[in-house]
Amino acid sequence: MRTRRLTTKQRQEIFHALVATQDLGVMTVPESVQHICKQFDITEAQLRQIEDEGIEKEWPPLNEAAQPTPTILE
Repeated sequence: MRTRRLTTKQRQEIFHALVATQDLGVMTVPESVQHICKQFDITEAQLRQIEDEGIEKEWPPLNEAAQPTPTILE
């Protein structure tokens, strides 16, 4: 598979999709990697670079504040 050049926006979208897919917990990490590679037509090496970049630069959803769990008042 030929690697293609991706914009920052595209890389951020791919990173977000990877994190969201893994957060669902429906697939194993290797399955989610394969899924995202197929979905975006990228190589596993590209995805690893995007993952490293996203973690380093704290791309969303990593930089989004955790939403507090609502409390039930009795």
